[in-house]
Amino acid sequence: MRGLWWALALICAGAGAARAEGERAGEFDYYVMALSWSSNWCTLEGDARRDPQCDRGRGTPFVLHGLWPQYERGWPSYCRTGALDPSRGDTAAVADVFGGAGSAFYQWKKHGRCSGLPARDYYALARKAVASINISPVFPRINKDLKVPASVIEGAFLEANPGLTRDQVTVTCRSGMIQEVRICLTRDLEPRRCGADVIRDCTLQDAELNAVR
Repeated sequence: MRGLWWALALICAGAGAARAEGERAGEFDYYVMALSWSSNWCTLEGDARRDPQCDRGRGTPFVLHGLWPQYERGWPSYCRTGALDPSRGDTAAVADVFGGAGSAFYQWKKHGRCSGLPARDYYALARKAVASINISPVFPRINKDLKVPASVIEGAFLEANPGLTRDQVTVTCRSGMIQEVRICLTRDLEPRRCGADVIRDCTLQDAELNAVR
C-alpha cells in the first residue's frame, strides 16, 4: 500500500510540474508553435467576444496562437524575467501574426517571458517561426464548412513542408473541430520531434473545418 501511495504522489508531482508558474526565464528545451484555425476559434470563442479577427472578409486561415517554450515534458509559464513588457506599438506591430494586439500581449505575458528574450526579440522570433513554415494554398481557398479527417490537415502540412516528419507535427481538436496545428522547433527554429505530451494527434475522422472568413 505504501508503494501505491508513493507512486501516486510521483504522478501528481509530475502533473503539477507540467503546469507550474513563475519559473526562471530562458530555461526550457524547445518551442511549440501553435497555429490556430481562425474560423473555428471564432466560432468557439471569438464571436462571443466580438473579436476583430473574426470580421468577415479578412481571409485569414491560420493565425499564430503562440510560440511556447516547452520542456521535454511540461512547460513553463508566467516566468520571472527582468525583460520589460512590450509597448502598445510593439504588440500592434505583430497583430497580423497573432490575430490581434491583445493576443500578442497575452502570449508574451504567459509564454514569451519564458523565452528569456526581450519582448521585441520574442516577437521577431515568432514572426520568423511562422515564416519558416509553408501553408498549403488549399487552406485560404476553403469557402464552405467542411468535415475532414484530422490526419488530412497534418498531411497537407507535411506535403507543403517536405522537411517535416509526422513526429514533428500534431493536430489538435476541440468540440469536434480542428483547433490547431502544432509544430515542434528547436531554439534555432529547426523542426524536431515533439515531446511525449505534445505528440498526441487528434484522431477524429469528421472534424469540422469552417470556411475562411
